[in-house]
Amino acid sequence: MPITCVADLQRLARRRVPKMFYDYADSGSWTESTYRANEDDLAAIRFRQKVMVDMSDRKLGTTLLDEPLTMPVAIAPTGLAGMQHADGEILAARAAERFGVPYTLSTMSICSIEDVAAHTTRPFWFQLYVMKDRDYIARLIDRAKAVGCSALVLTADLQILGQRHKDVINGLSVPPKPTLATVADLATKWRWGLGMLRTRRRTFGNIAGHVEDATDLNSLSAWTASQFDTSLSWDDVKWIKERWGGKLIIKGIMEPGDARSAVDAGADAIIVSNHGGRQLDGALSSIQALPAIVAEVGDRVEVHMDGGIRSGQDVLKAVALGARGVYIGRAYLYGLGAKGEAGVTDCLELIRKELDTTLALCGLRDIHDVTRDILVPGTYPEAG
Repeated sequence: MPITCVADLQRLARRRVPKMFYDYADSGSWTESTYRANEDDLAAIRFRQKVMVDMSDRKLGTTLLDEPLTMPVAIAPTGLAGMQHADGEILAARAAERFGVPYTLSTMSICSIEDVAAHTTRPFWFQLYVMKDRDYIARLIDRAKAVGCSALVLTADLQILGQRHKDVINGLSVPPKPTLATVADLATKWRWGLGMLRTRRRTFGNIAGHVEDATDLNSLSAWTASQFDTSLSWDDVKWIKERWGGKLIIKGIMEPGDARSAVDAGADAIIVSNHGGRQLDGALSSIQALPAIVAEVGDRVEVHMDGGIRSGQDVLKAVALGARGVYIGRAYLYGLGAKGEAGVTDCLELIRKELDTTLALCGLRDIHDVTRDILVPGTYPEAG
């Protein structure tokens, strides 16, 4: 099957990944209206084509938080990536390292911080969920520091979990429970099964063995479910930043007022994000929220964006509206589920080629010269 775009990787992943884990990655909360809007609102934006200009020697390289990148793209933190493909976080981190973009490891990863560090040479970023057990969170921050993570990504929009109906219907569990439906599904996913048989990494690597009350899979699941902290506030950011002592990114910002609060709390960058449409269904798409937030704090910190990025054209649209860089989540997970490490590389290559070609056809040679002038007025969201 020729791989021509991210959608091709998605179709292949759907065939190869067990349903409960494919649906976990490819779902939003409730009616999934915000999940769909993330893609649809990007698709509605139109480019202005320019001709008879010098398109040679194009440059896509940039920096995020002073780190050099081959293009303005980072890999987003995604839970359970190691259930899309055996050792998934390690494979994705290696692909990102070779390609020259940042990889962000989720707190809820299957491969641990130490595992990923042992299989890579470039510092990666670590995403932090703040849980009620602050001693555990302090140790988690210290572990990220110990392996040399170069940025901490604090997720601010998961104090309470939005219900994803597909997860309830599928009976999502890690590892999967041996029900009749699960066994029947796994029987058709032999590549996935062989990979899981060959690895020891089948549970939450950053939690298992590091929490006294979580001694088996049942207690681990119960502990995790009880740990979402509804009391989390901007006051907590100070001790996190002090404990961390490095670059801090705050993820989950959708309002200009929250963007100001994040900057005032010490963020070095913020990510405009609605959690991929997995939290508040009915919220704005990320691209709709981006311009107002750039107008509010873009002169004080780097503004990044995630949500709906499926192509290099989507990357360019976000950059044109003020994003310093974007994150890909589902797009790389499709590649991971479809072909493992090679699939993540395929995803990044596709996005880079689409970005490069679109930049040229818009009449530009350097990603730093991109402004909203390359977009058709009336097709993109305004700041106010």
